[in-house]
Order: sequence, then C-alpha cells, then structure tokens
Amino acid sequence: MTQTTEPQLATVQFDARFPNTNQTKNCWQNYVDFHKCVKAKGEDYPVCQYFRKAYKSLCPSIWTNRWDEEVAEGRFPADI
Repeated sequence: MTQTTEPQLATVQFDARFPNTNQTKNCWQNYVDFHKCVKAKGEDYPVCQYFRKAYKSLCPSIWTNRWDEEVAEGRFPADI
C-alpha cells in the first residue's frame, strides 16, 4: 500500500498593523514591501520571500497580475 503525503498548507501570520477582517491594505503593503525589499536586498533574501508569500496568500491574482504590468510599465502608483 502506498502512502500519500498531504501538502503543507500555511497562511500569513496575524499582523497587528491590520487588525480588521478586510485585508486589502495588508495585501497592498506586502506587495509594495516585497518589491522594495527585492530592490534593496535581492529576491533571494529571506525577508523578501516572507513578503512574497504574504502578498501571494492575501491578494487576488488578478490584482497582482495588473500591478506587475504597472510596475513593468513604470506606472505603478507607489514608490518602489
């Protein structure tokens, strides 16, 4: 009999800066923090990976796809 392993599922830990149930601002902030971190430290830096995991967990992919396009075109509304 073959044993199958369950995938490890995890989500972002509670962030006291965003206590409300609406996590839109938390999503946005983690996306911006990830890009600032990558610019300053490089994508392999562990803290940058934390921000990436956080925004990937919190943000709808349609938002991040649009934001990625805006970043690439230089018209993203935040300073990165």
